[in-house]
Amino acid sequence: MPIYNARLEQININEMRRYAGLQKVSFSEERLEAARSEALLYIEPKTSWELYDYDCKSQIIKSNPTVHIKGEKAGAHLRGATKIICIAATIGSALTDTANSYFQKGEYTHGLLLDAAATTAVEQTADALERMLTPKAAAKGYKMHWRYSPGYGDWPLEEQAKLLPLCHGQDIGISITELNMLSPVKSITAVIGLYPDGERIPQDMQGCASCGKKECVFRRKILIADNS
Repeated sequence: MPIYNARLEQININEMRRYAGLQKVSFSEERLEAARSEALLYIEPKTSWELYDYDCKSQIIKSNPTVHIKGEKAGAHLRGATKIICIAATIGSALTDTANSYFQKGEYTHGLLLDAAATTAVEQTADALERMLTPKAAAKGYKMHWRYSPGYGDWPLEEQAKLLPLCHGQDIGISITELNMLSPVKSITAVIGLYPDGERIPQDMQGCASCGKKECVFRRKILIADNS
């Protein structure tokens, strides 16, 4: 069972600003920095993963038992992949609990900043796992696509319950609530398609670029990645 406890020495302050909805407003850099510094005291980054063979025609992960990835968009994202890495990432619950304590005290702005820091931190934790896995995949003759999670496109959110055991998420403290949400809240499950060298990776849009909500305050500018 592969586990990787990524070290996170900084939290991206520009992403914090985006997740807090502050991209288009003037806001105190000192308050952002204070929240980032406090957040670093509470995060506990952990990741886990597992590699499986994948049948892209039937959209079946060849695990035991097998898992069907539902949805045409999810299938298109993984078109041509011959293997899949199932991943999980979390930063634990301490930072979210701290943010909630500030909300309860009426210190809403600082609570919001800590929550934004937590969202940024878990994304960075998953990014760190991908960076670690990329040369491992390359050494075996594979290229990696970007990660794709239940809830993206037409892959139902409730499929997280099937994905979590495949990536050993329970072994790093992640569970599923009755509403099919991950707990701790700042956790991620996802799949990453692997493609033999020479095969072209599908050029679908990533993250905010795939969403039609053009006026969303959280929106970032993302170009289509060139993974050819």
